[in-house]
Amino acid sequence: MSLNKKVLGIIFANMHENTVSELTRERTMGSVMFGGRYRLIDFTLSNMSNSGIDEVGVITKSNYQSLLDHLGSGREWDLARKNSGLHLLPPFSNTSNGMYRGRLEALYGIWDFMKVSDADYVIMSDCDVVATMDYNPALEQHIATGADITVIYAQEKLTLESAAHSTVLGIDTEGRVNNVYIRPAISGECDISLNQYILSKEFLKNLVADAKAKGVYSFEESILQGKCREFKIMGYKHEGYFSKITSIKSYYDANMVLLNSDNRNRLFPESAPVYTKIKDNPPAKFAIGAKVKNSLIADGCIIEGTVENSILFRGAKVGKGSVVKDSIIMQDSVIGKNCHVSCIITDKIVNISDQKILTGSANYPIYIGKGAQI
Repeated sequence: MSLNKKVLGIIFANMHENTVSELTRERTMGSVMFGGRYRLIDFTLSNMSNSGIDEVGVITKSNYQSLLDHLGSGREWDLARKNSGLHLLPPFSNTSNGMYRGRLEALYGIWDFMKVSDADYVIMSDCDVVATMDYNPALEQHIATGADITVIYAQEKLTLESAAHSTVLGIDTEGRVNNVYIRPAISGECDISLNQYILSKEFLKNLVADAKAKGVYSFEESILQGKCREFKIMGYKHEGYFSKITSIKSYYDANMVLLNSDNRNRLFPESAPVYTKIKDNPPAKFAIGAKVKNSLIADGCIIEGTVENSILFRGAKVGKGSVVKDSIIMQDSVIGKNCHVSCIITDKIVNISDQKILTGSANYPIYIGKGAQI
């Protein structure tokens, strides 16, 4: 890590699940599939690994079995180590309330893990942002400015719907955060938090202890917003590509924009690979007469029909005579023969029988739940 400072990464796997409740009914936010072969947590974990962070704790809460299966020992992210490495942290808090209600309670619940770390600084992140970034420049700025907290942010044009799931920052000419608006009823170009924060371990320790004593649990409301004037909170602007998942439509859009090669190249630069769990699937198979146009097809897929402007995850199958357009077909889902589907999202292991027609729209894609039979 830069400046010879040891950094601990903390990832909150369950935050923001209410924004895509359909997708997180049986999994954590971090486990949500993305881009044909990835999970949302892959991007944050890869960013930390590529930035030289060799100790990462993943805080879970509920529905985390698929997350445990996906992360395993952390080998794919070079975090399978005797010392440091990847730590999967239990969902129960040390407080009398049991399950944690916010970041501060979650941190208090895992403080026994954190206090044995020899890290100087902590980088905290949620899993609702898809981006590739290097944390080193942000850490350097944090130290150089003497900030208590550094918030990583980006500019985005918000709608009223997306603003309802965003934290908007007011930032002065020196880069200091002077106002924090949580879920504001506004629209237009805004500086939004990417839910990634840098703090010294000692400062975080004091925050967590004080929050426990006062019975507060929301980091954004009680710390960012409540102590905005008291603490020195600086913003670090992320200039690269990102997508923030705030709804099923934003999830659909974030996937579909990857059909543009420029967006793919920005999200997946050669200098900063995105790692994920390796599976020994065979290559995709394309039958005689199959047609595929402007689509992402993962390994293990079998295509006998037509696929256009779509993303197919591992093991998906499209039957003979079927047409799949503008859709996201997740792992091991099957589209039968002579079907026509457009603007749909199927979860895992969905089976659409022969001769079915399913049509959504880009503004309102149809979601089909895990294991559904149609």
